[in-house]
Amino acid sequence: MKQISWDGYLFTQPDSAFYFAQLQYDFAHKKGKKKDMANALHTQGASFYLQGDYANAIAYYTQSLKIRKEIEDKQGIASSLNNIAMIYQKQGDHANAIAYYMQCLKIDEESGDKQSIATSLNNIGVIYRKQGDYTEAIEYYTQSLKIKEELGDEAGIASSLNNIGVVYYNQGDYAKAIEYYTQSLKIKEKLGDEAGISGSLNNIGVVYDDQGDRAKAIEYHTQSLKIKEKLGDKVGIAASLNNIGSMYNDQGDYAKAIEYSTRALSIAQEIGIVTETKDASQVLWRAYRATGRYKEALRMHELFIESRDSINSEENQKEIVHQEYKYAYEKQVAKDSVVNAEAKKVKEAQLTAEQAQNKQYQLEAKQQRQQSYILYGGLALALLSGGFIFNRLKVTRKQKTVIESAHEELEEKNTEILDSINYAKRIQSAILPPTKEVKKYLQESFILYKPKDIVAGDFYWLEHQDGKVLFAAADCTGHGVPGAMVSVVCNNGLNRSVREYGLTDPGQILDKTREIVIQEFEKSEEEVKDGMDIALCSLSFSVPSSSLNKNEATEEKQGTENQEQRTAAVLQYAGAHNPLWIIRTSPNGRQDGEVLETKADKQPIGKFDKQLPYTTHSFDLQEGDTIYIFSDGYVDQFGGDKGKKFKSKAFRELLLSIQDKPMEEQRGLIDKAFEAWRGDLEQIDDVCVIGVRV
Repeated sequence: MKQISWDGYLFTQPDSAFYFAQLQYDFAHKKGKKKDMANALHTQGASFYLQGDYANAIAYYTQSLKIRKEIEDKQGIASSLNNIAMIYQKQGDHANAIAYYMQCLKIDEESGDKQSIATSLNNIGVIYRKQGDYTEAIEYYTQSLKIKEELGDEAGIASSLNNIGVVYYNQGDYAKAIEYYTQSLKIKEKLGDEAGISGSLNNIGVVYDDQGDRAKAIEYHTQSLKIKEKLGDKVGIAASLNNIGSMYNDQGDYAKAIEYSTRALSIAQEIGIVTETKDASQVLWRAYRATGRYKEALRMHELFIESRDSINSEENQKEIVHQEYKYAYEKQVAKDSVVNAEAKKVKEAQLTAEQAQNKQYQLEAKQQRQQSYILYGGLALALLSGGFIFNRLKVTRKQKTVIESAHEELEEKNTEILDSINYAKRIQSAILPPTKEVKKYLQESFILYKPKDIVAGDFYWLEHQDGKVLFAAADCTGHGVPGAMVSVVCNNGLNRSVREYGLTDPGQILDKTREIVIQEFEKSEEEVKDGMDIALCSLSFSVPSSSLNKNEATEEKQGTENQEQRTAAVLQYAGAHNPLWIIRTSPNGRQDGEVLETKADKQPIGKFDKQLPYTTHSFDLQEGDTIYIFSDGYVDQFGGDKGKKFKSKAFRELLLSIQDKPMEEQRGLIDKAFEAWRGDLEQIDDVCVIGVRV
C-alpha cells in the first residue's frame, strides 16, 4: 500500500495518494504498527504539500512526528522536521524554518545519516540564499554537493547544481548560472523528474529574461507552466504566472501583465505564499501605475511593502543567529565531554606508568635504565598532553561562560517582556464587563472566552441603555499583543457610540464605531488597515399593543398575573462578518430544534473600499429561544483524527445537541468539545462564544 500511495500516485495524483495512504493508516492502526501509521500520515502531509494546502500539510506532518518520537524513529523524526521546515520556508517564516532544519541536522549528525545531512545542509543553504547571504549559501550548498557525489545521488546532485546556479544568478553571473542550470536539467531529464524539469526550465527562462532575450524567456516559462499545471503544483503555477506577468510588464503590455499577475496573486494569497504575493503585488503595482489606475496601484504597493518586510524582518534575521548560536553551544558541550574523557585516559596512563616503575626495581640495572628512560619519556609526553588538554579546558570554560552570560541576558529580557504582556493583560481585563454585570442583565447566559496568547484580539462587550441590553462578541485584527492593542481602540469606539452619542440601534452603533475607529487610526503617520469583525445584539422587553384593552390600564387589581402573556422579547442585531444564530426548540423537544441564521454585512469595522451603512435586523423572540454570537476562532480550529477545521456545520450540531442543558453547563460542554477536537495541536486563534436564553 505504501508503494501505491507514495511511489504510484503522490507526485502525479496527490489526492489519490491521500486515499491510499488512509487505507494504509487504517490497516496499520488495526495491527498496532505505529511506524506504518506514521509513514501513512507523512504521505498524507506530502499530498497536501504538493497541492499547496500548507495548513493541512503541517497538521499531518505534526501527527506523524508525534508517533515517530514515541517509537524513537530517528530517521523518521528527521524527515518530519525537514518537511515541516520546508513549509515554513515556503511561507517566508525563516525563523521557524531554520529552527526545524537545525533540529533535523543535529539528529542527522548523531545518526551519521549522510543522505539526510546533505539534505539539511542544502536546505539551510536555501535559507541563507533567501536572506541574501550568498557566501554562506554557497558554503552549505557545496558541502551538500560533495556528500551527494560521494553517495552517487543523482537527484541530489541535480538539486545542488540547480541551487548553486541560483546563487550565481543572484550575483549576476549569468554564464555560470546557465551552466549549472543546464547540468541540473540534463540529470532531471535522465531521471524523468517532471517537477525538477519544470523548475530548471523556469530558472533558465528567468536568466534569458534578465539578459533581454524575451522570446527564449517566454518559451522556457511556458514549457515550465504547462508541466506545473499538469502536476497541480499551485506554488509553481503562481511563480510561473508571476514571471510571465513580469515580462509582459517590462514589454509594456500592461493588460496581459495584470491578467497573469492577478491570477498569480489569487493563488499565492489562497495558499499563503509570502514570496509570490510580494512578486505579484510588485508587478501589479507597476502595471496599475503605468495605466493611471492609482488607487489600485497604491493598494498593491502597500501589499508589496508588507510582504517584503515580512520576508526580511529583523526578527527572522536575529532568530537565525540565535539558532546557530544554540547549535554551536550544544556541539561545544559535547566536545567538553570528549576532553574530560581524554583527561581520564591520561590519569590512567600515569597510574599504569607508576605501577610499571615499581616492577622495574626487580630488573637488571641496564634494563632498569632503559625502562626509566621510556617511563620518563612517557611521563613527559603525558604532561605535555595534560597541559594541552588543560589549556583547551580553560578556553572552553571561558567560551561557555560567555554563552551562559548571553543566555542569562536573554532570559532577563524575556522576563521583562512577559511582565509587560501580563500587565497588558490586566489592562485588557479591565475593559471586559465583569461576570456579575453580565449576569445582572443576562441571567440565562454564558461567555466562553479563550485567548490564544496571554492577551487577545477577541473581546466581549456589554452596555445597558434606555431599557435595552446591548452585548457583542468582537474579533479584532490579529491576536496576542497587536490584536489586544486594536481591541482597546475598538472597545472605546463602542463605548463612545452608546455613552457619548446615545445610540441603541445596532446598525447605527456599528456605523458610528467604524467612524471613530477610522479617525483614531488616521492619526498615525502610516496608514493602518486594522479593524474588527463583530456580532452586536440589542435585547429589550416590550408590551405589544395587541395585548392591551380599554379597561386594562385602570384595572390595577389584576396585578401581574398575565405579565408573561403581555411581555415580548425583541432582539435587534447587526454584524460585520460575524453572524447571529437563534435556536428555536418546539414544545415537542429539542430534536425538532432549528438554527435560524442571520448573516452579517461583508464589511469590517475599519477601512473598506465600499462602505455601506450596517443593516439592523429585528426579531420577536419566543420563550425558550437561545441566541448565539461568536468569533471565528472556534469553527476554524484544526483538530480531530485528520487535523481538519471544526467548521460551522459541526458547531451547529453541537449546539442543537445541548439545548436541554442549562446555559452554564452548555459553556462547559462547548469548551470540552473544543479541547477534545484540538487535542495536541496548537490553538490557532482567540475564541469567544456568547449564548443567551430568553
